Amino acid sequence: MTKPFEVTMKGLYFQQNSPNEEVTFVFQERENLPVTEENYVKLQVKACALSHINTKLLAELKMEKEFFPVGREVAGIVLDVGSKVSFFQPDDEVVGILPLDSEDPGLCEAVRVHEHYLVHKPEKVSWTEAAGTIRDGVRAYTALHYLSPLSAGKAVLIMDGASTLGTIAIQLALHRGARVISTAGSPEDKQHLERLRPPIARVVDVSHGNTRMAESCLEETGGLGVDIVLDAGVRLYSEDDEPAGKLHLPHKHDILTLLGVGGHWVTTEENLQLDPPDCHCLFLKGATVAFLNDDVWNLSNVQQGKYLCILKDVMEKLSTGVFRPRLEEPIPLHEAKVSMEVVQKNQGRKKQVVRF
Repeated sequence: MTKPFEVTMKGLYFQQNSPNEEVTFVFQERENLPVTEENYVKLQVKACALSHINTKLLAELKMEKEFFPVGREVAGIVLDVGSKVSFFQPDDEVVGILPLDSEDPGLCEAVRVHEHYLVHKPEKVSWTEAAGTIRDGVRAYTALHYLSPLSAGKAVLIMDGASTLGTIAIQLALHRGARVISTAGSPEDKQHLERLRPPIARVVDVSHGNTRMAESCLEETGGLGVDIVLDAGVRLYSEDDEPAGKLHLPHKHDILTLLGVGGHWVTTEENLQLDPPDCHCLFLKGATVAFLNDDVWNLSNVQQGKYLCILKDVMEKLSTGVFRPRLEEPIPLHEAKVSMEVVQKNQGRKKQVVRF
């Protein structure tokens, strides 16, 4: 049996005094967690993945606080269960994503979490793989299952395919029998994409600009255009009016050009602006636009059963080798502060996981 925790723990939090200030990460001492009640599970964290924190979203939801917990993608062992918990028992190995309003940081030795945010971890899946895949798996599944009808034979463009999300999305699309086109922003990314098995149909090198992206997609599809686009952000204006950080992204008109009849554009651009001519183009093609919000399952009044099905399916695909995530070597907790600073600046290409 797992020994209960009876010592003071250290957890990672972030501090932001104003919306325009940089986020500061700090370790805080925490009292030992009380005995779990009702539908909550007390979890010994074995691994926690690091992801960018959307401080703007937290501000919009009025969830700011002096110290906000850091780390949401966790895998670990159940220490204790509440009186109404029906899915788990002590010593179960589980994985899940803590909700936005969680009081506990995943970057801590133990956390409390509602049982409806957890699923069982397959025995053959490591702690690091489970924590490092769960969020991108949910995002890919949301984009290519709930927001667009992915099926065999569909032509799918996945932008920035060597990113952690792009890699999982490509693997899901290939598993469903789709024909995948992806973009690479560097020679290293191009090599990564070309090594994927089964192979993707085409890798479009955009390291020197996106001038041939639409042309390449139309060429690959015989001029018909792609059925599904999953972007990694888009430019809305001319190069002179865009910030330097977005110049590597395709223009929205490129996406509209390469989108086929009845196509589905899934965008991660939360401030997408479409002018009347853009909407008319979509109308003529019978195409649609959907927005991929990473935290939609936390914010919407959805059936919890759907969310749990996604979590279970992600773990099943991980255990069978369908999903093969891009992971950095795991790091100890005391290095999490420095690593989160890198992640928050979107400077990492692989998923970083803290191993306890």
